[in-house]
Order: sequence, then structure tokens, then C-alpha cells
Amino acid sequence: MFEVINVDGLARRGRLTTTNGAVETPVFMPCGTYGSVKGMTPELLSDVGTQMLLGNTFHLMLRPGDEVIARLGGLRRFMGWEGPILTDSGGYQVFSLKEMRKISEDGVKFRSPINGDQLTLTPELAMAVQTNLGSDIAMVFDECASYPATRNEAEQSMLRSMRWAERSLSSYSGSGLVFGIVQGGMHIELRRQSLAMLEDLNFSGYAIGGLSVGESKIEMQSVLESLLPHIPAASPRYLMGVGTPADLVYGVTRGVDMFDCVMPTRNARNGHLFTDLGVVRIRNARYRDDSGPIEAACACYACTNFTRAYLHHLDRCKEILGSTLMTVHNLHYYHDLMRRLRGAIENGKLRDLVLTLTEGWNTADEPV
Repeated sequence: MFEVINVDGLARRGRLTTTNGAVETPVFMPCGTYGSVKGMTPELLSDVGTQMLLGNTFHLMLRPGDEVIARLGGLRRFMGWEGPILTDSGGYQVFSLKEMRKISEDGVKFRSPINGDQLTLTPELAMAVQTNLGSDIAMVFDECASYPATRNEAEQSMLRSMRWAERSLSSYSGSGLVFGIVQGGMHIELRRQSLAMLEDLNFSGYAIGGLSVGESKIEMQSVLESLLPHIPAASPRYLMGVGTPADLVYGVTRGVDMFDCVMPTRNARNGHLFTDLGVVRIRNARYRDDSGPIEAACACYACTNFTRAYLHHLDRCKEILGSTLMTVHNLHYYHDLMRRLRGAIENGKLRDLVLTLTEGWNTADEPV
């Protein structure tokens, strides 16, 4: 299922085998919230190096409905994607509804953001939806504690998530792998308690949730440094919802294997393009006459065929092609970054690569 092929310090070069293909790790997974990555066809996703996609249980349950997707052959066939798919459980999306939801031991009652209907999402339903979607990796239903949270608030939330994790695992009837999610807020001892409770349930992998919710970089890094060494070495480690290229590099150096985030696609649609020399903000007037590519060393379709001036023009005119080309670049950049990290780990050159990347990003006019 998961094997560690090489290590360099704490970083791991691995391979995760799923029902629908093997995934080379460390890996970044683009977010296909509604069964698509905005502006990208499955062919384009493959071309930029995508190995696995993330689907959203909450949104697909509401539209078009998981039973519809099941009747049409599952999410992979529905969206025309041939590779593996990981689905989140919907816990984070319910958390983000705030005043529209009410949490109880049974689950979460909430108002549909689409039509206002009152609905209930339970651990059992979240796993049933993921079964209908045909997920290669299904995530347990959890509660994402608010930030900041007192120790007592974080503890009660974590313990509820652990009870929900047990219910999620016992009710799952799909053929995919199931990952547990470590919670506990910024409280290290709660995080370790959460991990120990998940280990007793023997999950296929372990995710770190409840980060990227407003905490500082120092707080996030403190949680990761205190928790990651305790996650079983034979299991894949997934950092949820994080983040910038620098965050990915930091996570890899600490032993994270899997990442997802909306940042490369959302930032692309807003004209923020990642490079080894910082962020190119294509809306800046200085790019109006710029005949160069986004990044000279980049081999993506956007960089090998179009100029910054053209992308600046498309963005100003709000042409859909502009969003697509900039998304192509950002996703290619993220996937190529992971490819370079995998190669550096294999060759024992991770420190050299990190120093080179950090120097380029930190000396840029617009750091990543």
C-alpha cells in the first residue's frame, strides 16, 4: 500500500499504491471541489503532472448528489479522470458554515448554502457518500476546532472527532483506503493523544487537520515538528490544506508525504504566478509590454507558448483562456517542485535544493 523508497534526513521518497494507480510521493493534489479543477480538463491536468485529485464530499453530496454520481459510474468516470481520487469528508466545509450549523454527538445539522434546506451530516453518511463517489482514499468525518480555541474547547472537539473517526471506520463499506485525521488545535499534548487514539484503530494513513485556519507560521510549524516524528513511519502522512511552495518544502523536510491546497489554482485566477524567483503579479502594469514567459526555465505550455504581455492582456479582458493558462503554469510549478524534491531525496541532495529555492524566494521582490 505504502512504501518508503529513500530518505534524506526526515524527508521521505515513497510510493502509495491505490486501486486506480500508484502515486509517487511527496505529492501535491489539486482540489477538484465540484468534480473539476477550475479551468482545467482532465487532459490538461495529466499534462501538467497531476497524479491524484482531491474531491469534495460536502459539495458533491449537495450537487449533483452522490447517488447520481454512483449511478453514472463513480466520480472518476463522471469527471473523466483516470487517476486516483482522494475525497475529504466534508468536516472542514461544515466548519466554515459557522452560524449556519449546529454540532452534536450525532453529527452536524446545517442549512444548505444552496437552497436553505436543513440537512444533517453524520460520520456514517459522510462515509456512505464517499463510497458512492468511489474514492481511492476516504477521509474520516471530523470536527475542525475554531481558532483560537482554549485547551478545553480543543480537547472536547478532538475527543468528539476521535469518536466520529471510530464510527467512520466501522461504517465504511467502500473499497478504498481510509485515513484518520489528527486534531487537537495548537495544543501539542492533545495532538499526540489524538494520534495515539487513531493508531489504536489502525488506519491506512494519517492526516494532520485543523491547520491553515488562522494560526501563525510558527504555531503551524510547532505542531508539525512535535507531531510528525510520532506518526508511524510505515504510513503515509498527509498535511491538509497547506499551502505555499515554501510550506510544501518545509513539510517535506519534516516528513510529510501528501499535500492539497486551493492556492495554486485560486492564485492563478487572481493573476499571482509562482516561480523560483518569487511571485509574478501579472496584473502589474510593468508586464503590459513584457515579451518574456512567466518563468524562463519553465517547460509548461503557458511558458513555452505565450508572453507575460499576452497573459496580462487576457487577465485585464477577463478572458477565460487567461485563467486556464495561468492555472496550467501554477499547477505545473507545484508538481515540478514535488518532482524536484523527490529527485533530491533520492540523490541525497535535498539540503542543496532547499537552499537554492529559499535563496530565490527570499531575495525576490514578491516572495512566495
